[in-house]
Amino acid sequence: MSRILLILVWAIALFNLIFIHPAIAAETSNGSKIFNSNCAACHIGGANILIEQKTLHKEALSKYLENYQQEPLQAIIHQVQNGKGAMPAFKDKLTAQEILEVAGYVFQKSETGW
Repeated sequence: MSRILLILVWAIALFNLIFIHPAIAAETSNGSKIFNSNCAACHIGGANILIEQKTLHKEALSKYLENYQQEPLQAIIHQVQNGKGAMPAFKDKLTAQEILEVAGYVFQKSETGW
């Protein structure tokens, strides 16, 4: 019985990964454009050209962003808005919607391994 349940859960997860809701796909697409225009110079492929260990990979985000474990999207949004260290703040350059979209993109990419 537990094997059937495991297969069912796996099938549901796979279905959700394959058939992304169009609105989410559009946000990710726009987030990708915003990322490429504003972030990729330092973070191409999720890397970090200034501080090698502070990448956009899930492990690094968990380690270096405050509250990432509890609220990952909010932690990324805070970082994009306010910057820190060598990273500039984007709250005056990007709209709240653009920040949300690029944060969603970074989160999605960090979850799937860039």
